[in-house]
Amino acid sequence: MAMKRSDEGPSRARQAAKFLSVSVLSGVVLAGLALPGIGAFGLVAKGTVEGFDEIPASLKTPPLSQRTTILDAEGGEIAKVYSRDRTVVPLNDISPYMRQAIVDIEDARYYQHGAIDLKGVLRAANKNAQSGGVSEGASTLTQQYVKNIFVEEAGDDPEKVAVATQQTIGRKVKELKFAIQVEKELGKDRILNNYLNITFFGQQAYGVEAASQRYFSKHAKDLTLGESALLAGTVQSPSRYDPVYAPKEATKRRNTVLQRMAELKHITPAQAAAEQAKPLELKVSRPKSGCITAVNGAGFFCDYVRETFLNDPVFGKTKEARAKRWNEGGLVIRTTLDPQTQKSVQKSITDHVYQSDSVATAVSIVQPGTGKILGMGQSRPYGFGDHMTQINLSADKAMGGSNYGFQVGSTFKPILAAAALEQGISPYKTYSSPFRMPYPDEVETCGKTWKNSGGEMVQNENRSEVGPYGMKEATAKSVNTYFIQMIEDTGVCPVIKMADKMGIKPAGGGKFEQVPSIALGTEGLSPLSMASAYATFANHGTYCTPVIVESATGPDGKNLRVPKTKCSRAMSEQTADTVNTLLQGVVEDGTGKEAGLSGRDSAGKTGTTDERRAAWFVGYTPNMAGAVWVGGPGAKGVEMENITIGGVYHDKVYGADTPGPIWRDAMTGALEGKDAPTFGTVPMPGTDKGSGGGASGGTGGGAAGTSAGSAGDDKRGNGHGGRKPGTGGGKPGGGKPGAGGKPGTEPGAQPGGQPGGQTGDTTGDGKPDAPTTPGGAAQGVISGPGQQ
Repeated sequence: MAMKRSDEGPSRARQAAKFLSVSVLSGVVLAGLALPGIGAFGLVAKGTVEGFDEIPASLKTPPLSQRTTILDAEGGEIAKVYSRDRTVVPLNDISPYMRQAIVDIEDARYYQHGAIDLKGVLRAANKNAQSGGVSEGASTLTQQYVKNIFVEEAGDDPEKVAVATQQTIGRKVKELKFAIQVEKELGKDRILNNYLNITFFGQQAYGVEAASQRYFSKHAKDLTLGESALLAGTVQSPSRYDPVYAPKEATKRRNTVLQRMAELKHITPAQAAAEQAKPLELKVSRPKSGCITAVNGAGFFCDYVRETFLNDPVFGKTKEARAKRWNEGGLVIRTTLDPQTQKSVQKSITDHVYQSDSVATAVSIVQPGTGKILGMGQSRPYGFGDHMTQINLSADKAMGGSNYGFQVGSTFKPILAAAALEQGISPYKTYSSPFRMPYPDEVETCGKTWKNSGGEMVQNENRSEVGPYGMKEATAKSVNTYFIQMIEDTGVCPVIKMADKMGIKPAGGGKFEQVPSIALGTEGLSPLSMASAYATFANHGTYCTPVIVESATGPDGKNLRVPKTKCSRAMSEQTADTVNTLLQGVVEDGTGKEAGLSGRDSAGKTGTTDERRAAWFVGYTPNMAGAVWVGGPGAKGVEMENITIGGVYHDKVYGADTPGPIWRDAMTGALEGKDAPTFGTVPMPGTDKGSGGGASGGTGGGAAGTSAGSAGDDKRGNGHGGRKPGTGGGKPGGGKPGAGGKPGTEPGAQPGGQPGGQTGDTTGDGKPDAPTTPGGAAQGVISGPGQQ
C-alpha cells in the first residue's frame, strides 16, 4: 500500500517512484520516458497525474463503428451509411504479409515483450536525447491499440479527440495501466487483430479490410507483400503517406517497411528488392457511403430512415443514446420501400420536372392500412451541388423537412368535409355559394370565437361559380365559398380535431391557426403527411401512422425492436365511404380529371395556392395513397405563371396540369400488375347545374359548362397552341385566355374574359383580385373548378 499523507495522499516524488517500481516489476517502463526532457521523475515536473493505483483497472472497450446497410422491402441494397467506414474481420481473414508488416514496422519485438518494451524505450530515449526532439517513439502495438480505443470512444467530438491524443504524462500513465490489463486479458494475437480492425489507414478507411478495399479493391486476406507493406506504412501518418495524393512519399514509406522486414529476416533481400522496384499499382475504390449514393432516387427515403432511428425512442431512451447507436453502425435495416413503386416515382418525377427547373416536386406514396412508406422522391436530389439539397421536401421539419412545409390549398377541403359529415351535416346540404362574399361575422374555434373584424372577403376562382351547390359538385369544382359557409356551421375546432385524428400537423411544428381560412388550405403541411391522411379514406376511416423500418439487426446479428404503425379510427366507415364518393367525382369529371387512373378505382383532390406558389394533387386507390407537391423549394417560393417546367410551358400552373399527371404516372407504374380492389362508396346522384363549367380559357374563350351533373374538364392552353374549348350549355368559365382557339359556340356560351386581364388578375375575369383570406393567413388561396 502506498503511504499517504493524512490530507493530500502520496507525494509527487513517491508517486513517481511507485509508478517506476510497478513498471519495472511488470517488465515495462512508461513510454513517456521517450519524450525529451522527461525522466522517471518527470511526473513531478508539471501537471497533475492521477495516482497509478487509482486508475481503473478495467478498460471499457467501445464497439467499433461499422457500416450500416439499408435494404428495400425485397432485400435489395438502397445504400450503405457509416460514421466510420469499417468492416471488422478475424485475424485469419487478414493476409499473413499484412500481419507481419505491421508488427515489423510498428513494434518488431511485439511477441517478446510485455505491455511496454523496455529496450525500445531506452533506445528511443537515447535517440531523442541526442536529437533534442522526438525522433523516435516507443509505444508498443498494445499501447497504440489502447490509444485508438480512447480515440474511438471520443467519436467525432473534436474536444474529446484532442484529450484522447494529447501528449501528456497523465494520458501515458492511463495508457500504460490499461495496456497491462489488455495484455493479460486478450493476449498477443487478439490485440493484433483488434489493432488492425481499429486503426486508421487514411481515405476515410478504418481497419485493414476497409483500407484494402479502398486502395486495392480487394479483401484484406488477398493482400500481397507489397500491398501489405504500403498499408502498414500509412499508419504512422495517414495524410503524409497517402498513396492517392502523395504517391512518392507513400512509395518511400512502403520501401522502408520492406527493408525492415528483410532486416528482421521475415522476407529475403531479393523479395524486398523485387517489391521495391514495383509501382504502387493502386486500384482505388472511392468512398461510397451515405444517402447520396442511394439507388433509384431514394436518397431522401434513406435520410428518413436515419431520422427515424435518431428520433424514435424505440431505438434508445435518449437522443444521445440513439445517436451513439447509429454512429456505431453495423446495422442491417430492412425498410418498407417497394422497388417497383420507387422506380415509378422517380421516373415520373424526371419525366415531368427537371432538376434544373426553378421549381421542384416531391412525391410520397404510402400503403393504406399498414402505414408503410412505399416510395419517396423529389426532383432536387440529395446532395450538395447545384440544384441539390439536403432538405427532404416530403417530410416535416422534425424529420429533416422544410421549416414550414407548403400550403396545401384545396387538398385540405376533404378534411373539412369529413369533419362536417361526422357532425351530421348531409352530403346533400346546399349553400348559396356566391362568387364573392364576406367571411362569416363569427366562427367558433376551440377557444375564443373568431370574428371578421376586418371585413375580410372570400371568392371563387371564376365568376361562373355561383351556387347553390351541394357537397358533391362543390367538391368536384372546389368552390371556396361553399366550404367557407360549411366551416361557419361546423366551426374550426372539429376540423382541427379531424386533422389531428388523420395525423395532420403543421410541418414546422406548433399548432394550427384557428381561423376559417384553414378550410382553404392555408397551413403549411408536408406531402408525406397528406398522403398518410388521405390513406385514411381508403382504409375505411382508420388512420395508420407512417412507418419506414420493417426490421433491423445489430452488429451481433440479433434483432432490434423497431417502430410499429399505430392505427386508430378517425371517422366512421360511412363518412370515409362518402368522402370516397366525393373524391371519385373529382377525378372522373371534376378538377382532377387529368389525374384519373384507368382500369381501377381512384379518387383525389387538386389544390393550388395564392400566387400559384404551390400546386398539389393528393389521391389514392384502395391499395395506395400518394401526394404530389410542386412549387419553389426556397423560403420565398416561385410564382408559377409563365413558367416552363420539365420542358413544358405553362401560362399558369394548376394542381391538375402538373402535380396531377405526376401522380397519375407514378401510381400507374407502382400499381402495374397489382390487384385492383374497389372503394366503399355511397349512392350520391349528381345535382350539378349547367351554370358553372370548368375554366379552360387558354384557348381564347372560357369553356362553357357541360351537361348537368358534371364539372369542367380542367382543359386550358399551356402556351403551346392551346386546347379545344368546351362547348356545353351554360355560362363560360372565366379562365385567362391564351392565344389561338375560338370561344364556345353552343347555345348559352359566351366569350371568355378580355385577353390578358388586368394587373393582379389571377382569375382571368379581367378584374384585379380581391384579398380572400382572413386571420393573418396567406391571401387569395385559389381553388376554383378546373384549376386545382
